[in-house]
Amino acid sequence: MTARSHEASARKNFMPQGYCVKCKAKKDIVDAVEETMKNGRKAIKGKCPTCGTVMFKILGGKAAATPAPAATPEAPSEAPTPKPG
Repeated sequence: MTARSHEASARKNFMPQGYCVKCKAKKDIVDAVEETMKNGRKAIKGKCPTCGTVMFKILGGKAAATPAPAATPEAPSEAPTPKPG
C-alpha cells in the first residue's frame, strides 16, 4: 500500500476521540460536528456511542484570524540641535 492511499484511508475512517465523563473512559465521538467557540477556538461536539451523553473536545489552536499589522519603528525625522547656553 502506498503512503498516499494509506493516508487517504486513514482520513476516511478517522473518528475523533474524547473522554466521556459518565462512562469514565476515552471513546470515539459519534455524530461529531466541528464548531468554533466564542473565543475563536475550534472544538468537536458529538455523542458517546455507549450512553449517549454529549461529548465535547477542544482542539488545539485558534481559528484563522487576520494577523495584526507589524509595528514598524519610527525613524526620527530630524535630530534636535543643542542650544548654546
